[in-house]
Amino acid sequence: MSIYKTIIKPFLFSQDPEKVHHKVFNMIKLISSIPGVSSVNRLLFQVKNKQLEREVFGLRFINPVGLAAGFDKDALLFNELGDFGFGFIEIGTLTPKGQPGNPKPRLFRLPEDSALINRMGFNNQGVEAAVERLKNKKTNLIIGGNIGKNTSTESSKTDDDYIHVFETLFDYVDYFVVNVSCPNVGNLTKLQEKEPLMQLMQKISEINKSKQNSKPLLLKIAPDLSNQELDDVIDIIKTLNLDGVVASNTSVNRGGLRTEEERLNEIGWPGGLSGKPLKERSTKVIKYLYNQLGDDYPIIGVGGIHSEEDALEKINAGAKLVQVYTGFIYEGPGLVKRINKALLK
Repeated sequence: MSIYKTIIKPFLFSQDPEKVHHKVFNMIKLISSIPGVSSVNRLLFQVKNKQLEREVFGLRFINPVGLAAGFDKDALLFNELGDFGFGFIEIGTLTPKGQPGNPKPRLFRLPEDSALINRMGFNNQGVEAAVERLKNKKTNLIIGGNIGKNTSTESSKTDDDYIHVFETLFDYVDYFVVNVSCPNVGNLTKLQEKEPLMQLMQKISEINKSKQNSKPLLLKIAPDLSNQELDDVIDIIKTLNLDGVVASNTSVNRGGLRTEEERLNEIGWPGGLSGKPLKERSTKVIKYLYNQLGDDYPIIGVGGIHSEEDALEKINAGAKLVQVYTGFIYEGPGLVKRINKALLK
């Protein structure tokens, strides 16, 4: 049993999830500023081996294990998080203007299920604030930008929000993920319907291709899509020749949870579920996508990765890269190292 699970995690889990998230950020920032600490963290958590390197989307990843969007929304800690063994970090979701998100409380732990429910609502300080921090990038890690819309933006101007964030962020990230699958932002998920999604992605894709050096453009989808809806996504990816897909986001399905019904009712709706309960469904989505897309449109697999076996399962299903978030919280920073070591066996 690790020190994280026996001492650190119980202490962290005794506090409000959102408040302790910010405390941990401040603590990592402070400790990492002490000379020598970053070197120690890299020694403890990084696995350096050429066999872990992956070339995906035309980018060279030092290893295939990334940190999913949502953890470092505002690009506050990406330099320090680079010491914990990740091969890439995805910031965001970022919107044109800063916004507070949904009312608190909005982040809940389900320890019985090794899961989280969140209804954060794209809370962030705005894309310009993130850009200022990205200008001080010290890590060589691949950085992805997850982009979205402001909650207050009218439906008719939704595309403009995505385009604004894309343009503003373009010079400061290595790839883009268009997030239309968050269940906590008004009617955002309507963008997953074929016609509006095709329109949005076509606009961004055309702008991207007009650049001298275009960036990989990916789409992030929900795990709750039907096969017909997945077929629509596949058609859009192929028609527009997108670079890949992230599968998957959080789920609105709470069936089969061990957490008591009373607790779930107390949490209420809306809210996206992440963690172990998503493992099987997200893997099924990856398999379905891979059967149709093959290696031409790489998949980043995310959802329910809490062990090296979970990560290997995603890769065996067709994912070229994987991301962790909830598993990183429940299992600790050693998870990334364990996955990378398992990939070398």
